[in-house]
Amino acid sequence: MCAIALSLAYPVREYVAQRSQISQLQKREAAVRRDVRELTEKKARLGDPEYVKREARRRLHFCEPGEQCYVVLDGQGGTSEQEQAAGPTRTPPWYETLWKSVEAADRQG
Repeated sequence: MCAIALSLAYPVREYVAQRSQISQLQKREAAVRRDVRELTEKKARLGDPEYVKREARRRLHFCEPGEQCYVVLDGQGGTSEQEQAAGPTRTPPWYETLWKSVEAADRQG
């Protein structure tokens, strides 16, 4: 009886371990499928010219020809230096960073 129990212990343990591994892989597969679905939706959005225009306006401050665009940097109006120091730091727009790097390269070269 003991020999039969000992001979079955290893296969049963492997079976339980494999079932656990299968369960983990199924969860990972579901997460990857969800990511693929989200990326497919994002790709479809990026194929829409209106979405691209909206994002260019929002993120890059692009304007249509003939339009007059304004960028409001701070809704506070005239604030003191102490209030500005207490607030969050502002990340400059990409074009400002690019221009600063061009100016720095020009000074060096």
